[in-house]
Amino acid sequence: MEKIKVNVIIAGRTYPLIVTNEQEEEGMRKAAKHINDLILKFEQSYAVADKQDVLAMCALQFASKLEIEAITASEEAIKASKKINELTDMLTHHLK
Repeated sequence: MEKIKVNVIIAGRTYPLIVTNEQEEEGMRKAAKHINDLILKFEQSYAVADKQDVLAMCALQFASKLEIEAITASEEAIKASKKINELTDMLTHHLK
């Protein structure tokens, strides 16, 4: 497995990482860019003196998006499952 060294900069600090493929490298670079963009947005919108606070706000933003997507996916899976059960019941009834 090939190892690729990647340096990403987040909030002005460099983080050396090792990834195993080009897709992972691209994902890390894009994630770092999104984080830095969000940091800039928070710094412009709020009077935040400490980078730690901004990073915590970024982490909360990203984590909440993931949780919302998981909740939505779960609700959609439940709806699909109910619909499948309804169709199965209809087919069973018609085949009898």
